[in-house]
Amino acid sequence: MKSLHTFLFIVTILSATTGWGQKFPLKPLSLEDMSNFKTTGSNWQIAGDVAMDRNGGMKVTPGKGILVNNVSDKDHEILEQAGKKQEWATIEGYKVLSAWEHGDLELELEFMMPKGSNSGIYLQGRYEVQLFDSWGVRSPKYGDLGGIYRNWENTPGQIYMGKAPDANAAKAPGLWQTLKISFQAPRFDAQGNKISNARFHYVTINGVTVHQNLEVPLATGGPVDKKEAALGPLFIQGDHGAVAFRNIKYRSLGAKVATTSDISYKYFEGSFKSADDLKTATPKTSGKIAAVTTEVLDNEDLSAARFDGVLNVPEDAFYIMTLNTTGGYKLVIDNQELMFNLRPDSWWDSKQSNMQLKAGAHPFTIYYYKDAGYMPPRLAWIIEGSAIQRSILTAFGSYPPDPNPSSSIYVSVGSKTRLLRAFLDFEQDRARRLTHTIGVGDPGGLHYIYDLKAGNVACAWRGDFVDATPMWNDRGDGSFRPIGVSLYTFIGQTLGVINSASDAFPTVYNEADFKTKGYAIDEATGRPIFRYTYKGIEVEERCYPSVDQNSLVRELALKGTIPAGTSIKLAEGKDILPMPDGSYVIDRKYYISLSGDDRASIRDFNGKKELILPAKAGVVKYSIIW
Repeated sequence: MKSLHTFLFIVTILSATTGWGQKFPLKPLSLEDMSNFKTTGSNWQIAGDVAMDRNGGMKVTPGKGILVNNVSDKDHEILEQAGKKQEWATIEGYKVLSAWEHGDLELELEFMMPKGSNSGIYLQGRYEVQLFDSWGVRSPKYGDLGGIYRNWENTPGQIYMGKAPDANAAKAPGLWQTLKISFQAPRFDAQGNKISNARFHYVTINGVTVHQNLEVPLATGGPVDKKEAALGPLFIQGDHGAVAFRNIKYRSLGAKVATTSDISYKYFEGSFKSADDLKTATPKTSGKIAAVTTEVLDNEDLSAARFDGVLNVPEDAFYIMTLNTTGGYKLVIDNQELMFNLRPDSWWDSKQSNMQLKAGAHPFTIYYYKDAGYMPPRLAWIIEGSAIQRSILTAFGSYPPDPNPSSSIYVSVGSKTRLLRAFLDFEQDRARRLTHTIGVGDPGGLHYIYDLKAGNVACAWRGDFVDATPMWNDRGDGSFRPIGVSLYTFIGQTLGVINSASDAFPTVYNEADFKTKGYAIDEATGRPIFRYTYKGIEVEERCYPSVDQNSLVRELALKGTIPAGTSIKLAEGKDILPMPDGSYVIDRKYYISLSGDDRASIRDFNGKKELILPAKAGVVKYSIIW
């Protein structure tokens, strides 16, 4: 028999790894009023809506659902004087703390900041994740968005210099941005001595991981208390600038975990079609093991195992069980069958089941059987509860984090524009796959994907170029994924004939109206020039980054006779609003800014809004800003 791990892997997995099944749902934080917070200054309020101009303006609408720090000019004067006089109590009055304390915490929220604003979220009131308008910053530091802030101690051994984010994931001011944090509190022994540091399992901003597995040995600057503790409140900085939050969700975790014990196994060789086949079979080997593991299977193709043991849960609670496997299986707890897969030749399977359990010991049995040679034996058992750590109850070797391990295939740009044809799953949705797309990578770090069957920019992003692993690994599925702060625009054509309120921009390819002519390469820039015709109109399109690399410019040149009603769709969304500077904001996700004297209009169509522009012969140019 293969050598087995002699120690039990009860691994706390707090990262969002798709192969490990769905995580326990987070709890929404009510923003009906301020009852979830220890209120201090009047600068904090609950609102129904907030609008921020990317050039600095801010408007707050009464209502519910958004937490807003609205620092006025008068407040700034008060804070400036308080700082000069070292009146720290006045400054402290502008922060807000949660009415509850937490240890380990999973936190998700959306935030919005006006131009130049500055705030921060302190886990346990002690470890700050910086919120800052860092849009356009090329080399972020610890004081930029997502940075772990430094402290200001001078005593050796008490100094922490902070940690810059691994990437600048900031969007333009005035847009909603996403933040996800998985935090592990410091650990203390029975005497109160710290035995492990606080740790960020991950910090993700706008889909980009900016920290992973980061220890923070000391409190950062401006904490509620420099002394570290097992519990502390969530603290949001309010003395530096305006900020708004919505859709706050969290899961406060204790240090407790579920475990297994007293595990025995029986190993069988042969072809088995169901768990019942094992009840009358004679095991080839048997014994005691520290954790459930498929490593007991000597024959990886035609074999089976039965595992019996005890599941120990720390409290009365509702638990989610996940089994990820190749092959067939059945899980039984307290003589209750929770889940099964009858196919011994299953390529890969993942199932979940829910169970209310009392604190204490619960007998379990797992049947596992495999009758195929194209995948190795794999079995992972994950358990989650409302207030316990997410734990893997199987040995690491039974199911590595990637069930089909392979190196990721990242494509970089280099010093010249790079083109790569592939499929695009719009908004990462396989059901909305676009099949005639091409990725265009720019050396400056602003990239886009062009839909050749629609004459449209479907996606744009800042960061690295693409992850081509889905396309080139193993058999591949033909798709790639953007790497960075991604913006998906809309599916369908940029051009359409709109003569009535019921007329729609085409979303289905019609060769009679739309003919792609591919692209040519501009010798001066190395960038593609896309060419197509629509209802006789000759179109050439150039897309390129703005000089500051903060926006993507679309430049369409139209020639020929323009049919009546021909329009250009610039954007679509649930909500489109004109801004004071003449631009438009779409769902508070991105801006459209027109060049020259062109004026767009907003129309309602099929439950959405569209930003459209009358088409005319000549050049139309506008910027997509996010």
